[in-house]
Parts: sequence; C-alpha cells; structure tokens
Amino acid sequence: MSTPTPETPPERPNDTLSNDQKGTADERVDGTPLNSKPVDETGAKEVPPTDISLISGDNKPRHYKIDNPSFFMQRGYQVLLVLGLIAAFFLVMVYQTLFGRIEQPQQMVTIEKGQTYYGLLPQWQQEIPLFSATIAKLYMKTQVDGPLHAGIYQLPENPTIAEALHVLGQGVKAAMVKVQIIEGKTSKDLYQALRDNKGIKKEVLTADSTNASIAQALDLVGILPDTVANSNDPIVNHNLEGWFAPDTYYYGEGTTDKKVLTDLYKRQQQALTKAWENRAPNLPYQSPYEALVMASIIEKETSVEEERPLVSAVFNNRLNKSMRMQTDPTIIYGMGSRYEGNIRRKDIDEKTRYNTYQIDGLPPTPIALPSAASIEATLHPAKSEALYFVATGNGGHKFTNSLTEHNQAVKEYLGVMREKKAQTPPQ
Repeated sequence: MSTPTPETPPERPNDTLSNDQKGTADERVDGTPLNSKPVDETGAKEVPPTDISLISGDNKPRHYKIDNPSFFMQRGYQVLLVLGLIAAFFLVMVYQTLFGRIEQPQQMVTIEKGQTYYGLLPQWQQEIPLFSATIAKLYMKTQVDGPLHAGIYQLPENPTIAEALHVLGQGVKAAMVKVQIIEGKTSKDLYQALRDNKGIKKEVLTADSTNASIAQALDLVGILPDTVANSNDPIVNHNLEGWFAPDTYYYGEGTTDKKVLTDLYKRQQQALTKAWENRAPNLPYQSPYEALVMASIIEKETSVEEERPLVSAVFNNRLNKSMRMQTDPTIIYGMGSRYEGNIRRKDIDEKTRYNTYQIDGLPPTPIALPSAASIEATLHPAKSEALYFVATGNGGHKFTNSLTEHNQAVKEYLGVMREKKAQTPPQ
C-alpha cells in the first residue's frame, strides 16, 4: 500500500506573503529566524530579545491603577479649583448685592403705608450687575427688625442696599405724623396744615410770619423773580406759591416745619427741572417759573388726568395768538379773602394783578400747588387747535376751536345745570 499524501489546506485571504515581502513566516521582521537568539555583529554576547509590542503597532491605551496617588492628587486639584471658582463667584455676588451702588443723587423717598422692604429690590436688580434678590432677602431677614414704616426718608448719594435699609430702619424708632397736601391747594393751606399739626415743631411758621420772613427762613429768596421779590402788592411780595410739591408725607414726630417745607420745595424743584429740560419745542414760556405759573392754572382748571394736556394746549394756543387767558381761578386768587364762593360781573371787571380777563399773559405768581402731572402737561401740551373749553355739567370739559362753538357749548352746559336743578327736591 502506498502512504497517503496529506492534503494541502486551502488558501485563505492574506495567508500568503506578497512578493515584495522578504523572508518567511518563520523569520522576524528583520530576517532573523524566530527561534534564534539575537547576537551582536561579533557574536560575542547575546542581545536581549526585543519586546514585540513596541513594533507591532498595538495601540491599546494604557491604564492607570486607581490606587495610584498621582491620580487622586490630579482629581483633587480639579475639584478644589472648581469649588474655589464657585466660592469666588458667590462672594462677588454677596458683595455686589450688599455693597453695590446705584447711581442717583441724594434724594428724599416717601414710603407709603403698606409698602415692604422687598419693594426696594427691583431698582437695585435693574442697576447692579450680579445683584441677588435671594441674598438681599436673607440679609433683610437677619438685619431688619420690624416692618417698613411709612414716612419720608433722606437717602444718601449713590446708596447701597445696606445703607438704604439702615436709613429706612430708623422709622422704627420714631412715631410718625402725617402731612397731607391735596393737589390744587395753596401754600397758605399748607402753612395752616403745618401750624395745626401738633407733631410738627414750629420754627418758620410763627404767629407773625409773613411771605418775606418765610422765604428768608427757608433761604428761598433767590428763586423768585425780581418782580415778585420786590413787589408792592402784599399778595405778590415774596409769595412762594407753587413751589411746594403736594402729596401725602410721613415725618417723625418732632420734625420741624422748616425741614418739611424744604423737602417739599426740593421735590417740586426736581419735578420742574426734569420737565423743563425735556419740554416740547416752541412753547411761550421764557423760564421754568413761568411754566410753574401755568401748571398751577391747569391744576385749578381740571382734575381729570387726560384733560390736562388739552387744557395746556388751549392756553398755549391763546398765548401764541396774544389772546388773554380769561380763566376764572386767577380771579379768585387775586381776590384773596374777599372771595365768598361766587364770581360776580364786578369781579370779572376788576383789574387785579391776577385777573387774566383784564391783564395780558400770565399772572405774576402761581395760584396753587401744582402736581407733577400738571407740570408735565404744561411743558407737553396736546396737539390741538382748541381755543376754548367749558364744563359739560356731567364731569369734564368740552373743547372747541371757535367762539361760535364755544357759545353753543356754554348753552348746553347751562341747559344741563337747569335740568339738574329742576330734578333736585326742595329742602
């Protein structure tokens, strides 16, 4: 029998070497047989075998042992760095919240009954970067003792929230008294209200005080035109009418009338200055004081908010056309204590410094304490060609462009009043 020849296994892809390769599968890459030991050129000493992994192209990543001390140190430094950055950011936020300043001049702030400390936060949030309402509230809870008391407070220039809270916190220590001046009332009404208020200490409004002594005591002589300061008319001379902002105020018991009047003057001056600087063009007023005079007339003519710019437009149009203003409140103010509730024909015909039926232009001083809204309306009149207005009898006024239309509006008003009188039961 013949010995069987073993089958040659079939070829598989990449099992054979290309013609470009040198050596055989039994040889190393460098041509040395796999089972031979490396020998140097002289054959004297054996060369240690080369680690095949260094030349085999094996790119497996190396692994650190988790118990390696350097691994934990690296991770620890990274965590500390992150925590340090977070702490630094938090400290900056705390500092900005409590000590960041808003840009504003020294000013008075009136706190009404029912307002809270949290109501102060939006202004600081809007103006101070990184301001945190949460941090501010936590600070308030730990530092503020008691609720926010109604009153008028003097905040310093460019205050921080911490400084503002300190100032407002002083309200807890004093009993507060209310000073209320309604828009359209006069300076004489204000003086009397302060005289009657037992919680206000009298320094300026003494029994023998006059317009001149009040202006001098408040150091406000310089704000009046020479025609007012040097007038021979007792109503006009040193009259501070219009210069005090009407509103409701709260002061600590024992506050002086000088402080109250000075505060109210500063508020009115700020409102007037702001409105004057942003006034509409081509107005007939030569100074802020003339605008204040007009604002007082508008205040007396209407209490309807949306009508103020229209009333302003009427007077603006009349002055530009050299027409007399012909407004009843000026007659009343010029009559002083002689006014008894009605304007008669002889009152209209009487020529006083204030009767705008008899004089051209504006009266010499304001005739009331105007609100900020009336000051704003004076310097921003509505776009209207109206020259007249008269009450409707049902609230508000009717505005007309011609005398004919105005006379018809007057007839309608009188008809409404006759109807109301007829429907009123006899007493």
